[in-house]
Amino acid sequence: QAFRRPLTDGDQEALMLFYEQGASDGGFEIGVRTGLEAILASPHFVFRFEEPPGPVTTGQSYRISDVDLASRLSYFLWGAPPDTELRSLAEQGNLSDPETLEAQVYRMLLDSRAEALGPRFAGQWLRLQDLEKVHPDVRLDPDFHQQLADAMRRETELFFNSLIAEDRSILDLYAADYTFVNERLAKHYGFSGVTGEEFQRFTYPDDSRRGLFGHGSILTLTSHAGRTSPVLRGKWVMEVLLGTPPPPPPPGVPTLEDTKGSADGRLITTRERMEIHRANPACESCHKLMDPIGLALDNYDVTGRWRIRENG
Repeated sequence: QAFRRPLTDGDQEALMLFYEQGASDGGFEIGVRTGLEAILASPHFVFRFEEPPGPVTTGQSYRISDVDLASRLSYFLWGAPPDTELRSLAEQGNLSDPETLEAQVYRMLLDSRAEALGPRFAGQWLRLQDLEKVHPDVRLDPDFHQQLADAMRRETELFFNSLIAEDRSILDLYAADYTFVNERLAKHYGFSGVTGEEFQRFTYPDDSRRGLFGHGSILTLTSHAGRTSPVLRGKWVMEVLLGTPPPPPPPGVPTLEDTKGSADGRLITTRERMEIHRANPACESCHKLMDPIGLALDNYDVTGRWRIRENG
């Protein structure tokens, strides 16, 4: 089980040598401990190897074995080794059968271990780890702290897991009218009727939030400390959800921070600054794609609260 495959004769012989050496030095218990240490130090335990079915050339595609498929599946869905049922099907060569494979996927998704999919897969795909890099200005957001950031991340993880567990439409990523909040996060969003530290499913009271675009985690990690960033938000949507990353900016192009922040004796909005910035032909080609997406989310402030004015 430690190697996630049947042991070969060579495996057993090597492990018995470790046991015998330990037993000769200190008896049965030392022998067992030495054998276990050898298992835990083995590359076959530490790493997941996939053996090709025979000689293959570079770039050649091939079907992986059922045993390797079992490991892929279990580590993807559970973040853990295959269980007895999955391993047994793989060793019998039955796991790659389409109907069997589909049945196993559904079984595994109903298992509590599938809850790891949200923190691991969604966390990586949606870049939730970047939430740790953003520290909103305490002068503008004095109530923001790590507990709130953790709640935002947990909201998105639970939302993603609900899509998988309930076999919901992929369009819910964009248009779901519900989320998961506890009392602290609900208060931050301005929702009423939620009490306690436990997260609960919550239906939005109006249409100001939908899907991932209303999650504080996404809105915060695509902001700067002191202001929202339609550029980062638009870029995130293009890269993460649409799979169409914009080209990198040409060298020497001024940043938005280099654009004047006031006019006619007043502070100007982010939208106005971006219009000035986009007037540069070198900037316009990329920003005409990103900016409309990001500006559509600019009713949310740095930490995802709804707003109707900026610098006003």
